[in-house]
Amino acid sequence: MLEKLKIQKCLDDNQLLDNKKKIAKDWFANLRDEICASFEKIENNRSSKKKNINFNKKKWERNGGGGGTISVMKGNVFEKVGVNISTVHGEFSKEFRGQIPGAEENGKFWASGISVVSHMCNPFVPAAHMNTRLLVTGEGDKKKIWFGGGGDLTPIFEDKKASKLFHKNFKSSCDKYNSNYYPNFKYWCDEYFYLPHRQEARGIGGIFFDYLNSNNWNDDFSFVQDIGKTFLSSYLEIIKSRIEHKFSQNDREEQLVRRGRYVEFNLLYDRGTIFGLKTGGNTEAVLMSLPPKVSWI
Repeated sequence: MLEKLKIQKCLDDNQLLDNKKKIAKDWFANLRDEICASFEKIENNRSSKKKNINFNKKKWERNGGGGGTISVMKGNVFEKVGVNISTVHGEFSKEFRGQIPGAEENGKFWASGISVVSHMCNPFVPAAHMNTRLLVTGEGDKKKIWFGGGGDLTPIFEDKKASKLFHKNFKSSCDKYNSNYYPNFKYWCDEYFYLPHRQEARGIGGIFFDYLNSNNWNDDFSFVQDIGKTFLSSYLEIIKSRIEHKFSQNDREEQLVRRGRYVEFNLLYDRGTIFGLKTGGNTEAVLMSLPPKVSWI
């Protein structure tokens, strides 16, 4: 997909491109609201407290241009869940721009997206991650535009039912657009979310894609929307069917150790973390994915 993107022309004029940017930006914000509302409903349906537990939202601004909103909730179902949106623009550093299609000459970029990471109180409810984004780089006839993202699941203990549901629903979404999407994006996810120093996967995978430009922006955007909606519906079903599962202190200790793998991946290999830190993103937002408690033995 990267090689295909490199030779594609971005034929949009500025007005059309600005309209697409706004449509995508608004979608990410609306999806954020839907996810937060759904998670708050689960949290407060099980809470014994009279006062509702809600997401704490904090806006931030990027020095080079743009900003975003961090939304974090800590409760009795969700030990920590973050749902962040951001829209940033500016120029990549000279050291970084050579790695980004379209930005090689002047480093100009615009990026908007949503990122979700959930760490649960109950060790039998898997941790989950989803993000989707739109990027525009460069200028003139060398401009590039593409989508990226995906979603993956990280159970603490083997959970074949959750894995089957998660993959089945993502495959259904992918197959509506291209029969090659699911096998290719699943493979990419398995390859990406791997810790070589541990010689193990971070979880049971899902899908991962980048540089998506099929020459039909509306189809690509519709696909990205479906990924967000599929993730939410699948994860809600998984949570609801497992939050009453009994667990022991040993289960909890195993959860904290397994979370260490999550931390190792995000700090050592995650491209989103690297992108956020190297483009002057908000450090709190970039590191939102880290769990509140973790152990190594």
